[in-house]
Amino acid sequence: MTINRPGLPGDLPSPDVLWARWALIAVLEATAADEREAHHRTGTWVDDTGLRLDDAGCTWWGFAPRGAGRYVLFGEDESSGCKWHEPPVDMLAGAPAWLPHDELGDYLSGNELGCVYWYENGAWARAPYPGTLNDDGLDCGMSRFTDRDDVLRTIADEDHGATSARDAEALLAHAEGYRLTPELLMSLTSDPDRRQRDRPAMTRALELARLNRF
Repeated sequence: MTINRPGLPGDLPSPDVLWARWALIAVLEATAADEREAHHRTGTWVDDTGLRLDDAGCTWWGFAPRGAGRYVLFGEDESSGCKWHEPPVDMLAGAPAWLPHDELGDYLSGNELGCVYWYENGAWARAPYPGTLNDDGLDCGMSRFTDRDDVLRTIADEDHGATSARDAEALLAHAEGYRLTPELLMSLTSDPDRRQRDRPAMTRALELARLNRF
């Protein structure tokens, strides 16, 4: 799926698909050491606030359910021009009251926010952008999850255990189908010739990720 620059609400997949892909990578990355780094965590992870991504450099993102079929996606990539545009883009223009305005306001006051998207009534939305805005960072930040082939490559790379292509496809299919149990997860990530994983941490992350509805 191609993301425009700046992004359009229709560029994003459904929240269920975005959550499943992001959450699966968070589960595969989970370690007890990272769990202890609550205030300085980097990588991809899930916690009781939702999903997070921080590369300790140019991009960070959060994705959280807000109840009753509502979600918020927010963050920043250095490619975003929203806060540098003149006048600066009001990223919360038209935003619903249920968004975490206090949290987003803190990011705005710290000049740390690049864009905000929200989902309700079956559709994504965002604030209106001026025609002179070239980019809001959505492409650089989220294309890693919107392109399924990119997700599969990430699951199978060295940083995520060098899972075989076949097991990567099975893992992603089970995650997207919300039928990924701890037993399935371990059976598809247990090759002794591949990277050792922190299974207890992965199991805890899987519980937080809620990738099994059946």
